[in-house]
Amino acid sequence: MPKSYWLINSNRSEVKRFMKNDKSIDGVFEYMFIDTGKIVGGLGNKPPIMTNTVSVEIDLAREIYQRLLSKGWRKIEKNWN
Repeated sequence: MPKSYWLINSNRSEVKRFMKNDKSIDGVFEYMFIDTGKIVGGLGNKPPIMTNTVSVEIDLAREIYQRLLSKGWRKIEKNWN
C-alpha cells in the first residue's frame, strides 16, 4: 500500500488523506487520490468514515495540501487500526 499523508481540520471533525496512485494510466501522468472523511467518536478510537475521493494531478494535490495547511489544517499520523 502506498504511503499516505493525513490532514485534520482545526475543529477535529474532518480529515483528508493524500495518497499517490501506484498504477499509472497508460503512463500519461502521475496522480494522487484525495480522500475526505468524517471523524466518528474520539480521534484514534475508530477510523474516519471516508465520504469522498477525487483524483488529481500531483502538482494540483500539492497546491491543495499547502492551501489546507495555510487555512489551519494540521498534519497527523494515522493512529487507528
